[in-house]
Amino acid sequence: MEIKLNTSKIKTIRIGDKNYPEKLMNIYGRPQTLYILGNETLLNEKSIAIIGCRNASNYGLRSAYQFGYELAKKGICIISGFARGIDTYAHKGALAAKGKTIAVLGCGLNVIYPPENMELYKQILIKGGAIITEYPLESKPERHHFPIRNRIISGLSDGVLVVEAKKKSGTLITVEYALEQGKEVYAIPGNITSENSEGTNELIKEGAIPVTKIEDFMV
Repeated sequence: MEIKLNTSKIKTIRIGDKNYPEKLMNIYGRPQTLYILGNETLLNEKSIAIIGCRNASNYGLRSAYQFGYELAKKGICIISGFARGIDTYAHKGALAAKGKTIAVLGCGLNVIYPPENMELYKQILIKGGAIITEYPLESKPERHHFPIRNRIISGLSDGVLVVEAKKKSGTLITVEYALEQGKEVYAIPGNITSENSEGTNELIKEGAIPVTKIEDFMV
């Protein structure tokens, strides 16, 4: 779904600009250009990315909302990808706590994807958050955009929380970026009979920090 934007409100940051996010300067394949709506100062604040699958369980949705809420209450910015499922509920939890959140899109700023998140898009901006992308206006949400943009989600964060992930999923691509970037990886333990928890439980076996309460975060 495309919307009309006041283009004068879009900020463009390029490599070499003074306000280019320091965290992104240190990652491989850093974006040449960022297009931003909202509060650009959030790009340099302490933050946690909350990620997971689109077809999440109720357990996963509740967990994403809860940790989005509790972390935001502690003044930590919540970063996610604006997708259905875990991403959406992480953003909503942060907003409910009157905290700040950054949505990293895999399309242009004037393209709402998924379309049912139109109201969430508005609320992120109204409540002092930011919406960012490396894709210019009119760019469609092409499938190959999303794995690529995941390096920005992890790159801007100080740690990544995986709520639910199948054994082979786009979420685990973000984890690979996070590990490459030297970020802390957290995972919520899940039901051993759930396909949605195969990835998270495996991450914990491999050394991710298991999270069951807010005190488990090292931020």
